[in-house]
Amino acid sequence: MAYALARPLAERGLAVAQLVLGVMHGGGHGVPRDDAEAAGWLQRAADQGCAEAQTILGVMHAKGRGVTQNDAKALRWFRRAADQDHAAAQSNLGLLYAEGRGVARNDAEAAKWFRRAADQGLVEAQTILGLMYVNGQGVAQSYLLAHMWLNLAAAQGEAGALADRDQPARMMTPAQIAEAQRLAQERTT
Repeated sequence: MAYALARPLAERGLAVAQLVLGVMHGGGHGVPRDDAEAAGWLQRAADQGCAEAQTILGVMHAKGRGVTQNDAKALRWFRRAADQDHAAAQSNLGLLYAEGRGVARNDAEAAKWFRRAADQGLVEAQTILGLMYVNGQGVAQSYLLAHMWLNLAAAQGEAGALADRDQPARMMTPAQIAEAQRLAQERTT
């Protein structure tokens, strides 16, 4: 039913319908899974500026799913979506910089993109950014900020973040822990 409704709209160039068809084909939702077909529909939506399609297409290029694996293309799609404040794209862009995939490894640039995604509440980015603060990777080492970001991730149910938060807590005074908790609370209100 959804496919029958979306297909004519997608063929007429409606980006959201093209996104829907791409997701349906990519996940085998109501149609046989076909990654190449998914990539084609997502490409059309992405070319029109659809940040969600750009992000999914970036993942497909990073993994070589339905398209030839190409980190440079993944980087390009993630950046286009990240510039539209798409949190998942920002986090994926951070991963490419952290791993040096499609671009020279740059921990400071990775931290910048993880921070933008973390500021939007993306739990994975909050966790990674917290660990970067623990290790001083791409940022000045700060147990206080590490504790804050990991506390925010833990509050969203990220089980590993709670254990990770204990690492910087062992290096902090009770007053510093209280300050980190206050900062985390400010971000949630």
